[in-house]
Amino acid sequence: MGIPNPSDEVVQVRHGDVAGEPTVVTISCPDKTGLGCDLCRLVLLFGLNIVKGDMSTDGRWCYILLWVVARPGRAMAMRWDLLKDRLIQLCPVAAPFGLDNHHLAAAGLHLHDHDAPAASPNIFLLKFFCYDRMGLLHDVTRVLCELELTIRRVKVSTTPDGRVLDLFFITDASWHCHSC
Repeated sequence: MGIPNPSDEVVQVRHGDVAGEPTVVTISCPDKTGLGCDLCRLVLLFGLNIVKGDMSTDGRWCYILLWVVARPGRAMAMRWDLLKDRLIQLCPVAAPFGLDNHHLAAAGLHLHDHDAPAASPNIFLLKFFCYDRMGLLHDVTRVLCELELTIRRVKVSTTPDGRVLDLFFITDASWHCHSC
């Protein structure tokens, strides 16, 4: 995956050549646990549907491609610049001088407060078992996001008879809210 060029953009947005073609959002940044889920959740919150996705990581750096379209009936104009800024905020900062966040954490150093180890949230396991259909994973993910649950990891498997067993590892930030 190589060392990124400082002039490379972390998030790139390339609109389709023809009306109706998906917009391709490309994210290239250091990896962290749950990053793909966080990025997809943000895209959904902006009123977009993810029609296709490709995620690649070596455990330290990730490269994510999302093909997105506006949800049907969306009345407001899409603010691509704001989406790009929010996606960049979710991405970890690349460590200087060829060090990665793992090496810095081992030395007790952190680039940002959100990179520092926090109290571990309770992780819950949601097992989802049913017959498969087109868009099922998208629909389940959308509902979990609407419930303000954070998806930490997903394991998806399909049986030969057309059923799916999806395991969602989720956290609920509102559960720890002392002011609620």
